[in-house]
Formats: sequence, structure tokens, C-alpha cells
Amino acid sequence: MIEEQGVAILMRMRAGALALAVALVPVLGTLQPAAAEALSDAQKQAVEQLIRDYIMKNPEVVIDSLQAYQSSQHTAQQEAAQKAVADNRNLLERDPATPVGGNPKGGVTVVEFFDYHCGYCKKALPSIQALLKDDDDVRVVFKELPILGPGSVIAAQAALATWKIAPDKYVPLYMALMEWRGDLTEARVLEIAKKVGIDTAKLKTAMADPEINAQLKRNADLAQELQIGGTPAFVIGGKLVPGAVDLDTMQEMVKAARAG
Repeated sequence: MIEEQGVAILMRMRAGALALAVALVPVLGTLQPAAAEALSDAQKQAVEQLIRDYIMKNPEVVIDSLQAYQSSQHTAQQEAAQKAVADNRNLLERDPATPVGGNPKGGVTVVEFFDYHCGYCKKALPSIQALLKDDDDVRVVFKELPILGPGSVIAAQAALATWKIAPDKYVPLYMALMEWRGDLTEARVLEIAKKVGIDTAKLKTAMADPEINAQLKRNADLAQELQIGGTPAFVIGGKLVPGAVDLDTMQEMVKAARAG
């Protein structure tokens, strides 16, 4: 994290310096043409003084350049992420190894990347429940992305194993795990699974299948390609939306996707 912040600061400093240099072109143009090839010590001091004076009189130039740089970076990241969504649309929405809820033949697909220990994911749960209750033409694709510790991994393994041995129990388990408040140890996960009617002996065997971890790795790789840095993150009608999404926003995006 510290290394990433350092890189970000360095990039902003470079951007500010570039913008300042551009702004000073008219001033530097007053120097002799020979300055374009080599500056004497006196000329260097003159340029440094000009820059110092310019910054003192126009500090907003550096601030504006940093803001413009941040805005352009954000736009570029959004465009790259959206392209990645388009390039991976089939993997996002039609991977047979990924659990599906709602109407499997629904006309609009909502993809959720989530972690069972994620508070914001739990906050978004009522919106998903309400959406599925009110709209029978929506299918939800559940992308398990356990990034918040070993308990998250155990819960995700159990959920994917349930999809393999008892797919009709996946959504009830997903709901129960999301509604649980507290740590998700293996014992707790198995207890919750038993309450929703899953054979825990078969579940533990299925959880040990190497394909389960392989699926989690594919999900993590896909999230990285989409520049998803945390949970939850949604892809609705092919549009990436990071963070918790409220019901109104979900419904508007579903409506827009349905309209084509």
C-alpha cells in the first residue's frame, strides 16, 4: 500500500511539472535561442527564478494540473475496465462453473463479485433480494471473490462445492452466509450449510476438490483484469459498477440494459 501511494505521488509530481513546463513556454521563449541547446549557469539560475516566481504567483497551475491528471487517469482506468468487461462478457455471464440465481433464462444479467465477510456486500443483499422478487426476467451470476481472510475462503469453497453437489441449495446458502454476522470458521460454515439442508459430509468432500480453488483463482484473475480492487462490484447489462449498489440504481441499470 505504501509503495503504491509513493508511486501515485511521484506520478502526480511529474504531471504537475509537465503542466508547469507547458505553462512556462512563453516565459522561457524570451531566452536566447542558444538556450535550447545548452544553458549557462546564469541562464539556469534565471530559469529557476522564473519558475519559482511563477509558482508563487500562480499556485493554481500546479493544483489544476494535478486535478486534470487525476481526472484523466480515472477516465483511462474506467475505459480500460469497461473494455475488459466487453472482452470477457461471455466468461462473466455464461461460465457454467459459476453459480446462477434468479431466472436462469432471464433477459438481463447481473454479475456480483463479493466476499461473505464484506460489510458492503451484506448491505447490498436486500437490494438483490428485492430485485429478484420484483423482476422475474433477471438472472444473477455469483462470482465468489474471497479477499478478506481465511474464513472468506472457507465460505466461498463451501458455496462453490454446494453448487456442484446441490445447486438448488446454493442461493439459500449464499443468503444465509451473507446474513450471518460474525466470523465464518469452517465449523460455523458447516453449521449454516446443515441448516439450509446440505449434506455436510458430502460438502466437505466436495470442498477438497482442486477445481474449487481453481475456480476461485479464475475469479480473482478476472477481477484483476477488470480492475476490481474490492467487494462488492457489479456488472449489470455489461456495465461495471464498483461498490454497493442500491435498489433504485440496480433497477435503472436493468431497465437501461433491457432497452438495449
